Amino acid sequence: MKAKDLRERTTEHLRELEKTLAREVFDAKFKNYTNRLNDTATISKARRDLARVKTILVQRVRDEAAGGKA
Repeated sequence: MKAKDLRERTTEHLRELEKTLAREVFDAKFKNYTNRLNDTATISKARRDLARVKTILVQRVRDEAAGGKA
């Protein structure tokens, strides 16, 4: 998932995506712990995607706050 693609999405959609990715990370960690996960790279991929989404959401909040003060 590219940051450019994420920036084109709405804030509400990004919040839903954040919840979904957080759940994916949890499920992947749980499956890894119980030795049911075949590809352990999915954990790091999901974590990186989650970080990208969170970063964009924080940037939007910061931009809105800066726009309101000016």
